[in-house]
Amino acid sequence: MSLKTRLQSNKILMAPGVYDGLSAALATDAGFEALYLSGAAVAYTRLGRPDIGLSTASEMADTMALIADRTPLPVIIDADTGFGNALNTQRTMRVYERAGASALQLEDQTYPKRCGHLADKALISSAEMAGKIAAMADARASEDTLIIARTDAIAVEGFSAALDRAQTYIEAGADVLFIEAPQTRAQLETIGTQFSARIPLLANMVEGGATPITGADDLEKKGFSIVIFPGGIVRALARTAKDYYQSLLSSGSNKPFAERMFDFDSLNDVIGTKEQLERGARYAADE
Repeated sequence: MSLKTRLQSNKILMAPGVYDGLSAALATDAGFEALYLSGAAVAYTRLGRPDIGLSTASEMADTMALIADRTPLPVIIDADTGFGNALNTQRTMRVYERAGASALQLEDQTYPKRCGHLADKALISSAEMAGKIAAMADARASEDTLIIARTDAIAVEGFSAALDRAQTYIEAGADVLFIEAPQTRAQLETIGTQFSARIPLLANMVEGGATPITGADDLEKKGFSIVIFPGGIVRALARTAKDYYQSLLSSGSNKPFAERMFDFDSLNDVIGTKEQLERGARYAADE
């Protein structure tokens, strides 16, 4: 089922953040219907750096291609600002679509951008953003590839301005609307009331971020169609990895941490080593 078709359902779509083939495989096996390739998660893991626009389009496209090779699920990819002007945005659409993305999320920050839950963001004009959305729509190869328009205006220009920008982006051709970092549940409710009958809405849950953590069922009642959890997996793994390395250094062995780890055979079960070897053997020449 395409992401476009899935969004016709009234049931909210949960899309956990992933950043490589392993995280994508684990999320797929857990039973999710779609994934979110987070630019922040790629910066955190590949670069060991914050989400301040340091990741490149090619790094994201390479990661997208590896994930698409590992899972059949539709993937929403973070396209940041499109990495430049409208022409850059068109190229980003073409490259990400070829890499296997089902939807691209485009935001109205200046370039380089920063995480939507960090302070001191800056925006391009709504007219420039509308032009990028239209350019992206013209460049896509398939109408099933969705454009998610994100505005970061709440923190910069205020909530009312964010609603105005959202209206402009809908008119420009966005398929999904993402108003980043609502600060209260009342703002979430207003977004749902004003837009949910017209366009699918996306909510972003960031632990410790500006938006109150709200469950998927509650967001569905408020009119949201998608909820993403972009960096949750990295925060979970980073905490575990920190504890692991400290345990290893202090004890000189993995034994104290063994109950919190897969052993060799268990990890091979998770990544499908036996199945891969059997599949390869079917193509081997007879001896």
